[in-house]
Amino acid sequence: CGLSRPTSGGGSVAGFDIIKEAEKIKRRIGYMSQKFSLYEDLTVLENIRLFGGIYGVPDKEIKRRGEELLRRLDFYDERNRRVKSLPLGWKQKLAFSTAIFHRPEVVFLDEPTGGVSPETRRQFWELIYRAAADGITIFVTTHYMDEAEYCNRVSIMVDGRIEALDTPENLRERFSADSMDAVFYLLARRAKRQE
Repeated sequence: CGLSRPTSGGGSVAGFDIIKEAEKIKRRIGYMSQKFSLYEDLTVLENIRLFGGIYGVPDKEIKRRGEELLRRLDFYDERNRRVKSLPLGWKQKLAFSTAIFHRPEVVFLDEPTGGVSPETRRQFWELIYRAAADGITIFVTTHYMDEAEYCNRVSIMVDGRIEALDTPENLRERFSADSMDAVFYLLARRAKRQE
């Protein structure tokens, strides 16, 4: 589905084979990179229109959804402002909103709250919860284990392998830990001992 073809194994996203049906997958997913992924020299509204068009949203829908988005994010008065002048937290919220503008089945978020204030992190997770309530499956990569507590399921990778996969509650219980930080610490220590 990406730039490189797998050398072995297989997988599916939204029910489609990642090798044979990559184009079908691309139309059904959104992606937000860790580094800000919008066009800094465009305005807020221009970015919304651009990504709506890239994702194949009809012009009439771009206009309607764009208005909704600007009001929901409380960015309406900032719609003609160049993105480069926005605070980081605003940029992240806008980037997430454009990643789900076409209403994908699945969205991948790579370290979405890195470098933002605690208040902005909270607001960002409210956006994530709203998208999940709208039926979008959300994959989040994070080094903030307190954020893992917000997820329905957590996969913890150590040395490139999935070492645990379950709900935060079940993982805390399984490892007799009081937090996801403690679960991760136990798994990381175990991995070091196996070297």
